[in-house]
Amino acid sequence: MEEKKEKNKKQLWKKILLIIAILMILGIAVFAFLLYGPYAGFREWLITTAMTTMRHQYFATWFYDDETIQEVLNKNKVEEVDEITDTNTIVVNNSENQEVEYANEYERAVLEKDPGNDDYKIIEIEGKGYSGYLAVIYDPSRVKTVYTKKLGTSGQYLTTMAKDNDALIAINGGGFDDPNFNSNGASPLGITFSGGKLITSKPYSGSGGLIGFTEDDKLVLGKMSVKQAQEMKIRDAVTFGPFLIVNGKPSSVLGNGGWGTAPRTVIGQRKDGIVLFLVIDGRTVSRPGADMNDLIEIMQNYGAYNAANLDGGTSSVMVVNGEIINDPIDSTGAHKTRFISTGFILTKGEED
Repeated sequence: MEEKKEKNKKQLWKKILLIIAILMILGIAVFAFLLYGPYAGFREWLITTAMTTMRHQYFATWFYDDETIQEVLNKNKVEEVDEITDTNTIVVNNSENQEVEYANEYERAVLEKDPGNDDYKIIEIEGKGYSGYLAVIYDPSRVKTVYTKKLGTSGQYLTTMAKDNDALIAINGGGFDDPNFNSNGASPLGITFSGGKLITSKPYSGSGGLIGFTEDDKLVLGKMSVKQAQEMKIRDAVTFGPFLIVNGKPSSVLGNGGWGTAPRTVIGQRKDGIVLFLVIDGRTVSRPGADMNDLIEIMQNYGAYNAANLDGGTSSVMVVNGEIINDPIDSTGAHKTRFISTGFILTKGEED
């Protein structure tokens, strides 16, 4: 009897191991089909998402050669509007809005202020595969650029920058040098201005370019030199991209835009001068994040006339009154943010 039980037990284990082996083989076959099969969607998503993380490009390079990666990137990219912002089209309106009838729900959401708060309004954003927050900033003269106090040595958390600058609201800003994909956020990319002072002036060849505010509080997007920026009287600016909307014209997005799906940060301005800060969360199964098309759609819905993508991924953070309100997730799945170089803030007014 004992021998029979032992024999049945061995047969059961053999069946279990066989089932596990079959499932493993099926899993490998399905994964290989997704990687190399006729359906290009997964392949393009994997390559574009990995290649724009900077730190985790090996997720693409493990499986594909350089030629395949470049072919995918060429089919999935953002073709930006080849213009510099025309500041004459922006008319900053600081008067109280008396409008009763709104063109649509988005206009109502922006222009109908919260009781007792003339500084800003926070709108929750929901879409297919993403969620986040839109901060509506009513006075563009109070939007400033901040940067790490340890410039060239180390970045800082956005919460620290917000506290040090007594900010009501803060979002992360431009990109930063990332040697060996292990940067601590010490060195901002490209041109940086803060309070009219030139902070950095490095060459930059990536998408987008200068993203900054003039002395008369108008958001300017353009590929330009330090001299050109100074001639336009830029007071606060970072460098990144791609540009999403320039002079009311949206960029053309081929495929998924080449940036994949991820947490995102965007800054924009409406024709009435109102500034929009957008932060989108991601990196979960149900909410992986947003692509470039999503960002353009959101910003157009809320009336942005000029808008640009800022640094994303783990850097995407929104701080309101000293607290992070979104849910940043790093590449390991941990719910935390990272050191960054720059940010945009809403300063407190004289009566705050």
